[in-house]
Amino acid sequence: MVSEEAVTDLGDLSVAGVLDFVEHQHAARLEAERQVLRAAYQWAVLHHPDRLPPSDRRGRSRARRAGGAGTPLVTEHAAAVFGARIQTSPYGARRLIADAVDLHLRLPKLWAGVQAGTVRVPHARHVADATRHLTPEEAAWVDGEVHEVADGRLAWTRFETLVEGKVAAAAPELTRAREEAAAKERCARMSRVNKHGMATFTIKADILTIAGIDAAITALAEKLKDQLPDADSNDRRVAAAALLLNPAAHQDLDEEIGPVKVRATVYLHLYADSPIARLEGHGPVTLGRIVQLLGDAGANVRVTPVIDLPGTAAVDAYEIPARLREAVHLIHPADVFPFAANTSRRMDLDHAVPHAEGGATSIDNLAPLTRTHHRIKTHAGWEARHPFPGIVIWRDPHGAHYLIDPTGTRRITPTTREDTPTRVDLAVTELVLNHAAA
Repeated sequence: MVSEEAVTDLGDLSVAGVLDFVEHQHAARLEAERQVLRAAYQWAVLHHPDRLPPSDRRGRSRARRAGGAGTPLVTEHAAAVFGARIQTSPYGARRLIADAVDLHLRLPKLWAGVQAGTVRVPHARHVADATRHLTPEEAAWVDGEVHEVADGRLAWTRFETLVEGKVAAAAPELTRAREEAAAKERCARMSRVNKHGMATFTIKADILTIAGIDAAITALAEKLKDQLPDADSNDRRVAAAALLLNPAAHQDLDEEIGPVKVRATVYLHLYADSPIARLEGHGPVTLGRIVQLLGDAGANVRVTPVIDLPGTAAVDAYEIPARLREAVHLIHPADVFPFAANTSRRMDLDHAVPHAEGGATSIDNLAPLTRTHHRIKTHAGWEARHPFPGIVIWRDPHGAHYLIDPTGTRRITPTTREDTPTRVDLAVTELVLNHAAA
């Protein structure tokens, strides 16, 4: 390990030395965040209105609740001084103090993780903010559901989605009320024209309506390829939207293209004994809202049974059939590269052991990667193995190992070498990984 005191010039460090140095600095930053959060809580304790002189009636009367239900009052202007010391506004400091108080009093498992260094401060603060409107009992339930994965193993967007779903499940009636309020925000309007003569037309509606619009634009843009051969995909989509929204202005083109058949697909995941469903690409939705959306849209619903994953046989080919793609998506609903965030269905399916080297086209050798991450694995010295379905072990070019499972990414080995691994190192690692995957 390279200590801060030992470093005089980063130019003197080896590759392994730079990696050790940045890990040390990253750990120091995380520790500093934890200490600032602890100080924010203590600042709230020191600025309870009861500490004011009895004669300061104004200060007592204008104190405000620090966080959610069950948290104490804090004097009105307490955050200003604290915020200035950490170079943030009084508003930013009030939010920090509110998060610290909520964590200490309403989210004890996350707070214990912060104290122990196993929970990231931004993750803990996000949960505090997301649960502030809940009762103490509801917040405590969310705390118990998410504290184990608040250590950074999940990419931020995936952690946000997880918390959103748990908050919805903790208070389904409140979630339903918020859905009803959001449903009234439908709009279709043009934004102001900017200085380059461009503008934006915004349509805000429920997910099924938007999915139908997107499908119609995609279908029509595909039909416009012959009529607009020099246009790129974005230009064709804009032309398709303009044609659909104002066909009278494009009469010749409209007659040439003809009608467009639209078929939109959305994926809904239902869970036993839960009032909350997950709509892929959208997030948690109450079952009542789903029933309403499907009824309003007049949707043709097709129920797909759960795939029998052990019964999904491998194929003797490099190409991946649809049934295997669906099975792999259910096993790996997100990009399996360390700390990756993508959860779409439009990713490459990578053979962990390359097909050309005998790797099977099967659920225990396939996993989704974005094109960028796929290229990194192919060309930058990263290796992956699947010891069990749903589990991926990665080795980076410098000897660090990462385990990816449904809860996210975890570093599982330290690095001890000072230089790039030798061919012998690589061969030994490959033997170990192959044995784990056997």
